[in-house]
Amino acid sequence: MTLGTFLALSGAALATILAGIGSARGVGMATETGMGVLSEDPSKFGKMLVLELLPGTQGLYGFIVSFMILLNIGILGGSMDISVAKGLLYLAASLPIAIGGLVSAIAQGKAAVAGIALVAKRDQEFSKAMVSTTLVEIYALLAFLISLLSVISIAK
Repeated sequence: MTLGTFLALSGAALATILAGIGSARGVGMATETGMGVLSEDPSKFGKMLVLELLPGTQGLYGFIVSFMILLNIGILGGSMDISVAKGLLYLAASLPIAIGGLVSAIAQGKAAVAGIALVAKRDQEFSKAMVSTTLVEIYALLAFLISLLSVISIAK
C-alpha cells in the first residue's frame, strides 16, 4: 500500500468515524428523552421516532463520502496505487463531513431533545419541533455537498 492510499483511507475512516460518533451521540440523546416521553404517553411513538432519527443522517452522509473515496481509489476493485498528492486531496475532501457531521449531529440531537420536550407538553406543536430540529440539517448538508463534490472532482 502506498502512502497516498493510506492518506485516502484515513480520510474515508475519518468521514465515517467522526460523523458516526456525532450521529450516535445525537440519536442517543434524543432517544433517551423520547423514551421518557413514551413512558408517559406511548401514543406519541411516531412523533418521537421522527425526532430521534434526524441526527442520524450525518452518519449516513459520512458513510456515502467514505464509500465514494473507496470506490475512487480502487479498494473495492481495481488498482490501489494513488499518489501522495491525490491521497492528501481525498483526506482534505473528507474533513468537511467528518468535522461538520460530528458537530452538527450533536447540535441536532440537542435540538431534537428540545423538540421532544415541546411535543411532550404540546402534541399539536410537532411541526414546529420538526422545523426547528431540521434547521441544523442544513449545515450537515452543506458539509456533505462540499465533501461529495470534492471527492467527485478528485476522481476526474
